[in-house]
Amino acid sequence: MKIVMTPAAKVVPAVLTADTAELARLVALANRFARYVQVDFMDGVFVPSHSVSVADMCALEVRFQWEAHLMVVDPIAYLQSLHAAGAARVIFHVESCPQPLEVALAARSLGLGVGLALNPPTPVHEVQELLPAMDSVLLMTVYPGYYGAPFVPEVMSKVAQVRAACEHIEVGVDGGVKEANMPEVLRHGVDTVCVGSAVFSSADPEASYLRLTALARQA
Repeated sequence: MKIVMTPAAKVVPAVLTADTAELARLVALANRFARYVQVDFMDGVFVPSHSVSVADMCALEVRFQWEAHLMVVDPIAYLQSLHAAGAARVIFHVESCPQPLEVALAARSLGLGVGLALNPPTPVHEVQELLPAMDSVLLMTVYPGYYGAPFVPEVMSKVAQVRAACEHIEVGVDGGVKEANMPEVLRHGVDTVCVGSAVFSSADPEASYLRLTALARQA
């Protein structure tokens, strides 16, 4: 396989929980070492799990920039509160809404960045025309909804497909990435790697984050 030469990928810790006390713990941990974090919001409809609310994030001291990964059926309904909460970007699933361009335009009208997430079965050619309207594409390398889901390696072939369709868009992957498979993920030339359990379920989250970041810099 051809190795794609890109700048070092950014490792983004991902916060996913349905418990407000656990959210506070995870945010406090991330405050110590992370500059940018992804926070997952789930409605129990698009995915089977529920998560904390945007209001729960508003109640916490947050020292990092953060983006919202919306695993919900009505992403537009979240945009105003996410803007007020200080989110820098929203990432929503193309499978969740019939009019993705409307979501993108509504987010941009609030000054939010916009990313499009694709579940493992969704082919790139189905979203190719949407890509110029987005800042990023997030390729789900797990079936979403909970920490610790198994990595789906076949998704990595989509990175080159996205690059061919829209050369300068940011390409990220989310789910199932750990120290063991991080080098192989990076070989595909991704820009961001969202990592949840490999950071926050470890005995020392900061050390795990730093090791993953070092691997990204070495790639």
